[in-house]
Amino acid sequence: MKIRSFNEWDQLKECYVGIADNANWPTNDPVFALESEKTLWKETPVPSGPVPDWIIEEANEDLEKLVDILEKQDVTVHRPSTALNFQGLDGFSTYCPRDRFLITGREILDVAMMYPCRQMEKLCYKDMLKDNTVIEMPLNKGMIFDAANVARLGNDWVFLESHSGNNLAYNWLVEQYPNVNIEKVNFYQGVHIDSTIVPLREGLAICQKQRVKSKRYLPKCMKDWEIIWVEDVVASVFYQYPYASKWIGLNMLVVNPTTVIMDTAQLELSKVLEKKGFTVIPHTLRHARTLGGGHHCVTLDTWRESRPHHA
Repeated sequence: MKIRSFNEWDQLKECYVGIADNANWPTNDPVFALESEKTLWKETPVPSGPVPDWIIEEANEDLEKLVDILEKQDVTVHRPSTALNFQGLDGFSTYCPRDRFLITGREILDVAMMYPCRQMEKLCYKDMLKDNTVIEMPLNKGMIFDAANVARLGNDWVFLESHSGNNLAYNWLVEQYPNVNIEKVNFYQGVHIDSTIVPLREGLAICQKQRVKSKRYLPKCMKDWEIIWVEDVVASVFYQYPYASKWIGLNMLVVNPTTVIMDTAQLELSKVLEKKGFTVIPHTLRHARTLGGGHHCVTLDTWRESRPHHA
């Protein structure tokens, strides 16, 4: 399996789709426990231990339907290995491949994740890692970086400084990738960027109005972009505790510059995108909030028909 992906919108040819097998809410991960203690959601306790079987089964059903949609779009789909028992190892899951690796053109960046227990997920992607150049972000150096904290716009990357991406990691990225313009934003202190800024094609993006507020707060590389401002979304349900906010409804996968896969419930946004010339493919991930991932999160594009922007 070869890697080639420089942005978030060129024609998708190959990708990973996650698997929910053995999904687990970590019990002993110190960062996971700390973040759980700080939660603003007080209605129900933060769960820990194995995810109920019925959630895993329904999540896998939804992922299989997503695989079918992608294959009908002529996308070759890869799946993570199911060799790890995350419940027995007190890990997380491979439901969200996007968080674990950043595809940086023709290389893979193996990141230093916010939750230490998620480092083990690397073992589920051996086929991808053995065939490609892998850059390893140093562990135990104070850096925190989930790959979903970056939006790739070709020569430009937008880095969200948040709980899942700190300034140490940003500085390391700037040094490691001198040919890329990496701009830091900090308008949202939660976790990942892909439910706040959603690049649809070069020059056009969705932005979450409550967080970004106005063009004034956009990174310089997006100042001339056309922005679709979204002020609200339809909130999906969750089991016991939401590991993602309602804004996971903005989390979508761009198949090509005129086709997106997105949450079925977001009818108003679908109409807006259709007026912009997009084909909208609706799909529901019933446990997006329970397991913490929408359509961008549960995929990892490994090959797009991209023209190289940088070496």
